[in-house]
Amino acid sequence: MIEMRKILAAGAVASAAICVESIRERRHFRVTHYDLDTPKMEADAGEVTIVFLSDLHNQIYGANNDVLLRTVADVKPDVILVGGDMLIGKRDRLPKPALTFVRKLPKIAPTYYSNGNHEQRMKENTKKYGNVFERYQKKLREADVRFLENDSAEFTKNGLRIMLTGLELPMETYEKFRHMDVCGEDVARQVGTASEGYFHILMAHNPVYFSGYKEWGADLVLSGHLHGGIVRIPGWRGCITPQAFPFPKYSGEMTTEEEHTIIVSKGLGTHTINLRLFNEPEVVVVHIHGGHRKK
Repeated sequence: MIEMRKILAAGAVASAAICVESIRERRHFRVTHYDLDTPKMEADAGEVTIVFLSDLHNQIYGANNDVLLRTVADVKPDVILVGGDMLIGKRDRLPKPALTFVRKLPKIAPTYYSNGNHEQRMKENTKKYGNVFERYQKKLREADVRFLENDSAEFTKNGLRIMLTGLELPMETYEKFRHMDVCGEDVARQVGTASEGYFHILMAHNPVYFSGYKEWGADLVLSGHLHGGIVRIPGWRGCITPQAFPFPKYSGEMTTEEEHTIIVSKGLGTHTINLRLFNEPEVVVVHIHGGHRKK
């Protein structure tokens, strides 16, 4: 009996510690730096610094997200890429926190926004959501945020010719309990073919289809959507996807396969499952250097 009480007491302490840690993680974020080499840039040309933000879901860090904004400014990025799901796509949730934050980003650096599934479903289903997304997008465009909706933009920094592409796949690719096959041709049907001579950055919200993004020709894929897998197994990977598949291969890390790299943000907020464990929210910073890519 005494041993059982000890076991129960230890279990209660462990459960309390896990709850406290989960609450702490949902209230703080970290900055994660990744270094990436590419032969498409001269070795001594310097670097290109990218801030990648994803899955804020109206989360607020400090008054009006000032803490988050200062963190982005301190990086001194060459460009800011927004990977979608900054708002929450529900009829009763207005996007004011996301709008207040994102509209300030162009004052730091040129800002490009690719939609996630929350923005996309609001855009495509106005019968259910009204014109909330249209008004949100209009105000961000007025603040010089450039939206890439199956569209591309190019810029050059330190001799590296970069083509940014924002991909929107059909909404059924996000459906729960369903895994679709997405190939390079499917991507090309949405955004056109990859152009020769550029370092291609593909903002594709759902990382599950990385094989198709590679086949299309992306040098770097930036994704989010999985919230780090909700609960992460330290040193390994996240536990589950929003589509209810366990242990996704790409969930919150940088992975290079052949000459293609994917970086998956763990995101900055939560929504339906308000839980994180061993899975801090993050601002992702990518440092691109010239030379041969690290394996």
